[in-house]
Amino acid sequence: MNIFIEFCLVSCKVLWTFVLAGTRWLVRPKEKNVMGQVCVITGAGSGLGRHFAKEFARRRATVILWDINWESNEETAEMVRQIYSDITNRNPEGSVDGEEGDVSQIQPKVYTYLCDVSKREEVYLTADKVQREVGNIDILINNAGVVSGHHLLECPDELLERTMMVNCHAHFWTTKAFVPKMLELNHGHIVTVASSLGLFTTAGVEDYCASKFGAIGFHESLSHELKAAEKDGIKMTLVCPFLVDTDMFKGCKIRKEIAPLFPPLKPEQCVQQAMRAILTDQPMICTPRIMYMVSFMKTVLPFDAIVCMYQFLGADKCMYPFLAHRKEAMNNNESKLPSIQQPAIQQLPLEKKLC
Repeated sequence: MNIFIEFCLVSCKVLWTFVLAGTRWLVRPKEKNVMGQVCVITGAGSGLGRHFAKEFARRRATVILWDINWESNEETAEMVRQIYSDITNRNPEGSVDGEEGDVSQIQPKVYTYLCDVSKREEVYLTADKVQREVGNIDILINNAGVVSGHHLLECPDELLERTMMVNCHAHFWTTKAFVPKMLELNHGHIVTVASSLGLFTTAGVEDYCASKFGAIGFHESLSHELKAAEKDGIKMTLVCPFLVDTDMFKGCKIRKEIAPLFPPLKPEQCVQQAMRAILTDQPMICTPRIMYMVSFMKTVLPFDAIVCMYQFLGADKCMYPFLAHRKEAMNNNESKLPSIQQPAIQQLPLEKKLC
């Protein structure tokens, strides 16, 4: 009898979650204030990471930029400093962008750190340095990522391993470095920037898909662990964008008649939608919204039906032009190098950074 009553209560709670989810569509939740909070962003030197840094800077958060490329990381930092300067010039006193509070007491800063997130010890050392020089962090954006750009059987093992290390394993290291203090304070926000290719797959990018599936699995398991520990003050947001209009997957194509329905996302648009999800504590955001439907269909349709749909859409081989473009670019780069230098340099263009 007790389990029957409990089942009825759980059913009511489930129905109530549907009501709350529907309400979010009708009434936009109020965004939380991150002014003065400290945000760590991995892969901040370009792409989505750079846009995340700029968005948090506009909200007067202190941003900590991690990247493997010092020069591009400093370029992002300079953009952030300019945003801080513009805000100060426009609003020397009073509120900023509609936020209440005495901003004269808040002086956000930008910090840059050179870090290869695929190396565990380097992540731990950099995180320790951040905590000593800046203090506790409030928001962790796991954004750094790479793609090898090779067919599986043609891809060097080292690049396969690096894809998994950067796109998936790095999330373990950053979480272990920063989350203990979040648990102690029961406060924080962890953001996983994954991909639609972590929800469903396509041919030719097995390593990338596997790494993003792993990142999503890690994120969801960590979410359940925080709930089980009753740490409701720590929020989590999973970001799963469709192809973003960067050099990441340049050349990727689906059927030309269908392509206008699935245009590549502008990086600014992608990050703005992700920011709305983060600032309203939304657990997950897929962009564009049709990706929710695609993910749902994958779970209910037979595999052969999915294959038929992929072939109709041209999604089964959509990465092949991208892989061919990358291979051609590599061959061109290698042909321009002196033969004595090629063994040392030819690995450089093999991987592409996603930020």
